[in-house]
Amino acid sequence: MKHVLFWLALLLAGRAALGQPVPYGHNPAAGHYAAVRGIRLYYESYGAGPPLLLLHGNGGSMGDFQQNIPYFVAHHYRVIAVDSRAHGRSADPADSLSFEQLADDFAALLTHLRLDSAYVLGWSDGGIGAVLLALRHPEKVKRLVATGANFSPDSLALTPALWQQQQRGYLENKNRVFTDPVKRNEWKVFKLDVFQPNVPLGALRRVRAPALVVAGDHDVITLAHTLAIYRHLPRAWLWIVPHSGHATLQEHAGEFNRQVDTFFRAPRIPAGPH
Repeated sequence: MKHVLFWLALLLAGRAALGQPVPYGHNPAAGHYAAVRGIRLYYESYGAGPPLLLLHGNGGSMGDFQQNIPYFVAHHYRVIAVDSRAHGRSADPADSLSFEQLADDFAALLTHLRLDSAYVLGWSDGGIGAVLLALRHPEKVKRLVATGANFSPDSLALTPALWQQQQRGYLENKNRVFTDPVKRNEWKVFKLDVFQPNVPLGALRRVRAPALVVAGDHDVITLAHTLAIYRHLPRAWLWIVPHSGHATLQEHAGEFNRQVDTFFRAPRIPAGPH
Protein backbone atom coordinates (compact mmCIF):
# COMPACT_ATOMS: atom_id res chain seq x y z
CA MET A 1 0.00 0.00 0.00
CA LYS A 2 2.84 2.41 0.82
CA HIS A 3 4.29 1.89 -2.66
CA VAL A 4 0.89 2.61 -4.23
CA LEU A 5 0.55 5.84 -2.27
CA PHE A 6 4.10 6.84 -3.20
CA TRP A 7 3.36 6.52 -6.91
CA LEU A 8 0.04 8.31 -6.48
CA ALA A 9 1.85 11.18 -4.77
CA LEU A 10 4.30 11.38 -7.68
CA LEU A 11 1.41 11.34 -10.14
CA LEU A 12 -0.34 14.19 -8.31
CA ALA A 13 2.89 16.18 -8.14
CA GLY A 14 3.23 15.74 -11.88
CA ARG A 15 -0.34 16.92 -12.42
CA ALA A 16 0.34 20.01 -10.33
CA ALA A 17 3.48 20.74 -12.35
CA LEU A 18 1.39 20.54 -15.52
CA GLY A 19 -1.16 22.94 -14.11
CA GLN A 20 -3.77 20.23 -13.51
CA PRO A 21 -5.75 20.67 -10.27
CA VAL A 22 -5.23 18.32 -7.35
CA PRO A 23 -8.49 16.43 -6.69
CA TYR A 24 -9.08 17.75 -3.19
CA GLY A 25 -11.62 15.54 -1.49
CA HIS A 26 -10.75 12.60 -3.73
CA ASN A 27 -7.01 12.29 -3.25
CA PRO A 28 -5.95 8.84 -1.98
CA ALA A 29 -2.37 10.05 -1.55
CA ALA A 30 -3.45 12.55 1.10
CA GLY A 31 -6.77 11.16 2.37
CA HIS A 32 -7.46 9.45 5.68
CA TYR A 33 -10.37 8.49 7.89
CA ALA A 34 -10.42 9.25 11.61
CA ALA A 35 -12.72 7.19 13.81
CA VAL A 36 -14.16 9.90 16.07
CA ARG A 37 -17.40 10.20 17.99
CA GLY A 38 -19.13 7.27 16.31
CA ILE A 39 -18.34 8.14 12.68
CA ARG A 40 -15.45 7.96 10.23
CA LEU A 41 -14.47 11.55 9.54
CA TYR A 42 -12.67 12.02 6.22
CA TYR A 43 -9.78 14.46 5.99
CA GLU A 44 -6.81 15.21 3.76
CA SER A 45 -3.48 16.58 4.90
CA TYR A 46 -1.04 18.64 2.85
CA GLY A 47 2.27 20.34 3.53
CA ALA A 48 4.26 20.89 6.70
CA GLY A 49 4.33 23.64 9.29
CA PRO A 50 1.83 25.13 11.73
CA PRO A 51 -1.48 23.22 11.46
CA LEU A 52 -4.35 24.96 9.68
CA LEU A 53 -7.83 23.40 9.84
CA LEU A 54 -10.19 24.22 6.94
CA LEU A 55 -13.96 23.98 7.49
CA HIS A 56 -16.39 24.19 4.54
CA GLY A 57 -20.00 25.32 4.30
CA ASN A 58 -23.43 23.68 4.18
CA GLY A 59 -23.75 21.04 1.48
CA GLY A 60 -20.12 21.50 0.48
CA SER A 61 -16.86 19.66 0.99
CA MET A 62 -13.16 20.30 1.26
CA GLY A 63 -13.11 20.67 -2.52
CA ASP A 64 -14.46 24.19 -1.98
CA PHE A 65 -10.94 25.20 -0.90
CA GLN A 66 -9.42 24.46 -4.32
CA GLN A 67 -8.14 28.04 -4.59
CA ASN A 68 -6.85 28.24 -1.03
CA ILE A 69 -5.06 25.01 -0.16
CA PRO A 70 -2.14 25.48 -2.61
CA TYR A 71 -1.42 28.96 -1.24
CA PHE A 72 -1.23 27.84 2.39
CA VAL A 73 0.82 24.76 1.55
CA ALA A 74 3.27 26.96 -0.40
CA HIS A 75 3.46 29.29 2.61
CA HIS A 76 4.46 26.45 4.91
CA TYR A 77 1.31 25.44 6.74
CA ARG A 78 0.22 21.91 7.41
CA VAL A 79 -3.23 22.13 5.87
CA ILE A 80 -5.87 19.76 7.26
CA ALA A 81 -9.03 19.88 5.16
CA VAL A 82 -12.01 17.96 6.52
CA ASP A 83 -15.38 16.86 5.17
CA SER A 84 -17.80 17.72 7.98
CA ARG A 85 -20.11 15.06 9.35
CA ALA A 86 -22.83 14.19 6.78
CA HIS A 87 -20.86 15.99 4.04
CA GLY A 88 -18.54 14.77 1.33
CA ARG A 89 -17.02 11.43 2.30
CA SER A 90 -17.88 11.70 6.01
CA ALA A 91 -21.04 9.62 6.16
CA ASP A 92 -23.41 9.99 9.10
CA PRO A 93 -26.46 7.70 9.37
CA ALA A 94 -28.10 9.63 12.22
CA ASP A 95 -31.32 11.55 11.67
CA SER A 96 -30.24 14.78 13.35
CA LEU A 97 -27.37 17.22 13.04
CA SER A 98 -26.17 20.22 15.05
CA PHE A 99 -23.40 22.78 14.87
CA GLU A 100 -22.31 21.85 18.38
CA GLN A 101 -21.92 18.26 17.17
CA LEU A 102 -19.73 19.42 14.28
CA ALA A 103 -17.54 21.56 16.55
CA ASP A 104 -16.98 18.62 18.86
CA ASP A 105 -16.05 16.48 15.85
CA PHE A 106 -13.39 18.98 14.83
CA ALA A 107 -11.93 19.01 18.33
CA ALA A 108 -11.86 15.20 18.33
CA LEU A 109 -10.09 15.20 14.96
CA LEU A 110 -7.33 17.47 16.29
CA THR A 111 -6.96 15.18 19.30
CA HIS A 112 -6.83 12.17 16.97
CA LEU A 113 -4.01 13.89 15.06
CA ARG A 114 -2.22 14.63 18.36
CA LEU A 115 -2.45 18.35 17.76
CA ASP A 116 -2.83 20.54 20.83
CA SER A 117 -4.18 23.42 18.73
CA ALA A 118 -4.46 24.79 15.21
CA TYR A 119 -5.27 27.87 13.20
CA VAL A 120 -8.82 27.55 11.89
CA LEU A 121 -10.41 28.94 8.73
CA GLY A 122 -14.14 28.42 8.27
CA TRP A 123 -16.52 29.49 5.52
CA SER A 124 -20.29 29.87 6.07
CA ASP A 125 -21.34 26.88 8.22
CA GLY A 126 -17.62 26.25 8.64
CA GLY A 127 -17.27 29.76 10.05
CA ILE A 128 -19.95 28.94 12.59
CA GLY A 129 -18.04 25.74 13.38
CA ALA A 130 -14.76 27.65 13.79
CA VAL A 131 -16.24 30.02 16.37
CA LEU A 132 -18.06 27.22 18.22
CA LEU A 133 -14.85 25.19 18.27
CA ALA A 134 -13.13 28.13 19.97
CA LEU A 135 -16.09 28.55 22.34
CA ARG A 136 -16.46 24.89 23.32
CA HIS A 137 -12.80 23.84 23.08
CA PRO A 138 -10.78 27.03 23.60
CA GLU A 139 -7.48 25.22 23.94
CA LYS A 140 -7.78 23.87 20.38
CA VAL A 141 -7.84 27.21 18.53
CA LYS A 142 -4.82 29.50 18.14
CA ARG A 143 -6.54 32.07 15.92
CA LEU A 144 -9.59 31.81 13.70
CA VAL A 145 -11.03 33.32 10.56
CA ALA A 146 -14.78 33.08 9.98
CA THR A 147 -16.20 34.30 6.68
CA GLY A 148 -19.94 34.47 5.98
CA ALA A 149 -20.97 33.09 9.40
CA ASN A 150 -24.26 33.60 11.22
CA PHE A 151 -25.44 32.68 14.71
CA SER A 152 -29.20 32.71 14.26
CA PRO A 153 -31.30 31.29 11.39
CA ASP A 154 -33.75 34.17 11.13
CA SER A 155 -34.47 37.17 8.94
CA LEU A 156 -32.24 39.35 11.12
CA ALA A 157 -29.16 37.32 10.20
CA LEU A 158 -30.04 36.24 6.65
CA THR A 159 -30.94 38.44 3.71
CA PRO A 160 -34.67 38.34 2.83
CA ALA A 161 -34.05 36.39 -0.39
CA LEU A 162 -32.12 33.59 1.37
CA TRP A 163 -34.47 33.43 4.35
CA GLN A 164 -37.54 33.19 2.09
CA GLN A 165 -35.86 30.56 -0.08
CA GLN A 166 -35.08 28.39 2.95
CA GLN A 167 -38.58 28.77 4.39
CA ARG A 168 -40.17 27.90 1.06
CA GLY A 169 -37.93 24.85 0.64
CA TYR A 170 -38.80 23.60 4.10
CA LEU A 171 -42.56 24.09 3.74
CA GLU A 172 -42.60 22.35 0.37
CA ASN A 173 -40.79 19.27 1.68
CA LYS A 174 -41.50 18.95 5.40
CA ASN A 175 -44.10 16.21 4.95
CA ARG A 176 -42.13 14.16 2.42
CA VAL A 177 -40.72 10.76 3.35
CA PHE A 178 -37.22 10.37 1.93
CA THR A 179 -36.44 6.71 1.26
CA ASP A 180 -33.29 7.37 -0.73
CA PRO A 181 -30.39 7.65 1.78
CA VAL A 182 -28.71 10.38 -0.26
CA LYS A 183 -31.86 12.52 -0.38
CA ARG A 184 -32.51 11.85 3.31
CA ASN A 185 -29.01 13.08 4.14
CA GLU A 186 -29.42 16.17 1.94
CA TRP A 187 -32.67 16.98 3.75
CA LYS A 188 -30.96 16.65 7.12
CA VAL A 189 -28.17 18.99 6.01
CA PHE A 190 -30.68 21.47 4.58
CA LYS A 191 -32.66 21.55 7.85
CA LEU A 192 -29.47 22.33 9.76
CA ASP A 193 -29.49 25.86 8.31
CA VAL A 194 -33.28 26.27 8.52
CA PHE A 195 -33.41 25.79 12.29
CA GLN A 196 -29.84 26.50 13.42
CA PRO A 197 -27.58 27.87 14.76
CA ASN A 198 -29.15 29.30 17.88
CA VAL A 199 -26.19 30.82 19.68
CA PRO A 200 -26.85 33.93 21.79
CA LEU A 201 -24.44 36.61 20.65
CA GLY A 202 -23.58 37.26 24.27
CA ALA A 203 -22.02 33.80 24.44
CA LEU A 204 -19.38 34.92 21.92
CA ARG A 205 -17.84 37.11 24.62
CA ARG A 206 -16.34 33.90 26.05
CA VAL A 207 -14.26 33.28 22.90
CA ARG A 208 -10.65 34.13 23.76
CA ALA A 209 -8.96 33.26 20.47
CA PRO A 210 -8.18 36.22 18.20
CA ALA A 211 -10.75 36.22 15.39
CA LEU A 212 -10.93 37.79 11.95
CA VAL A 213 -14.59 38.24 10.98
CA VAL A 214 -15.07 38.42 7.20
CA ALA A 215 -18.08 38.97 4.93
CA GLY A 216 -18.72 40.18 1.42
CA ASP A 217 -20.38 43.55 0.95
CA HIS A 218 -23.13 41.64 -0.92
CA ASP A 219 -23.12 38.60 1.37
CA VAL A 220 -26.23 36.53 2.15
CA ILE A 221 -25.49 37.29 5.80
CA THR A 222 -26.73 40.77 6.70
CA LEU A 223 -24.14 43.41 7.42
CA ALA A 224 -25.88 44.23 10.71
CA HIS A 225 -25.50 40.63 11.89
CA THR A 226 -21.85 40.45 10.84
CA LEU A 227 -21.16 43.68 12.74
CA ALA A 228 -22.92 42.26 15.80
CA ILE A 229 -20.71 39.15 15.70
CA TYR A 230 -17.62 41.32 15.43
CA ARG A 231 -18.69 43.51 18.35
CA HIS A 232 -19.39 40.56 20.64
CA LEU A 233 -16.09 38.76 20.07
CA PRO A 234 -13.57 40.17 22.58
CA ARG A 235 -10.52 39.97 20.28
CA ALA A 236 -11.98 40.51 16.83
CA TRP A 237 -11.05 42.28 13.63
CA LEU A 238 -13.46 42.97 10.79
CA TRP A 239 -12.99 42.80 7.03
CA ILE A 240 -15.89 43.53 4.69
CA VAL A 241 -14.67 42.49 1.25
CA PRO A 242 -15.70 44.96 -1.47
CA HIS A 243 -17.48 43.68 -4.58
CA SER A 244 -18.00 40.24 -3.05
CA GLY A 245 -20.88 37.94 -2.31
CA HIS A 246 -20.86 35.01 0.11
CA ALA A 247 -17.91 33.23 -1.53
CA THR A 248 -15.21 35.69 -0.44
CA LEU A 249 -12.48 33.04 -0.41
CA GLN A 250 -13.26 32.07 -4.02
CA GLU A 251 -14.29 35.36 -5.61
CA HIS A 252 -11.22 37.15 -4.21
CA ALA A 253 -8.97 34.17 -3.51
CA GLY A 254 -5.63 35.92 -3.95
CA GLU A 255 -6.36 38.81 -1.60
CA PHE A 256 -8.26 36.57 0.80
CA ASN A 257 -5.36 34.15 1.15
CA ARG A 258 -2.87 36.95 1.76
CA GLN A 259 -5.02 38.68 4.37
CA VAL A 260 -5.68 35.44 6.26
CA ASP A 261 -1.99 34.52 6.18
CA THR A 262 -1.05 37.97 7.50
CA PHE A 263 -3.58 37.65 10.33
CA PHE A 264 -2.33 34.22 11.34
CA ARG A 265 1.34 35.22 11.22
CA ALA A 266 1.15 38.61 12.93
CA PRO A 267 3.76 38.40 15.72
CA ARG A 268 1.51 40.19 18.18
CA ILE A 269 -2.26 40.45 18.33
CA PRO A 270 -3.46 43.51 20.29
CA ALA A 271 -6.07 43.16 23.01
CA GLY A 272 -8.81 44.18 20.58
CA PRO A 273 -11.00 47.19 19.88
CA HIS A 274 -13.67 46.58 22.55
